[in-house]
Amino acid sequence: MKRVILASTSPRRRDILRNTGINFDVVNPSYDESIQNKSFSYQIIENTAINKGLSVSKTANKYSVIISADTVVIYDNIILGKPKDYDDAIRMLKMLSGKTHKVVTAVCLIDNETGNKTVKSETSEVTFNELTPDMIKEYITAFKPYDKAGSYGIQELSEDFVKEIKGDYDNIVGLPLKLVISMLKEADLL
Repeated sequence: MKRVILASTSPRRRDILRNTGINFDVVNPSYDESIQNKSFSYQIIENTAINKGLSVSKTANKYSVIISADTVVIYDNIILGKPKDYDDAIRMLKMLSGKTHKVVTAVCLIDNETGNKTVKSETSEVTFNELTPDMIKEYITAFKPYDKAGSYGIQELSEDFVKEIKGDYDNIVGLPLKLVISMLKEADLL
């Protein structure tokens, strides 16, 4: 089996991939992924996932497969990336309060031996309850979600925050595991 490399700085993605039992290494991608406040298209986030993977493939062993991903929160067709600061996190959570938004993760698989790239995306929906200013401030103070798209981590939210989830929960956390396994199998890498 080829060496598997997860091209990610996200501890959440590492935890999800560990659940597969696959042995893998982690290499931080060197790609600027700032796409916040742009109009959403699958091509934008899929290109980001590809470029993250390519930045790692340049220095990776020839006999490796690189998994990279990009997760974004979409509200009103605008990409909400990682918040710049406390005030930006408040702004985003106020925007999502009482509303339904989408969480999209693009996953890229690169076979470093052949150069073959596969990219697929998963979309889930999250509906928040009405959030009070105190709920928002307490969450940001406790969890400091500055490394999370949309200013939140679903796994940290109390049931007071979330009204409904449609779709893959792991996708909302940051790595749609079923999709990753399917892609690895399709590429005969699992």
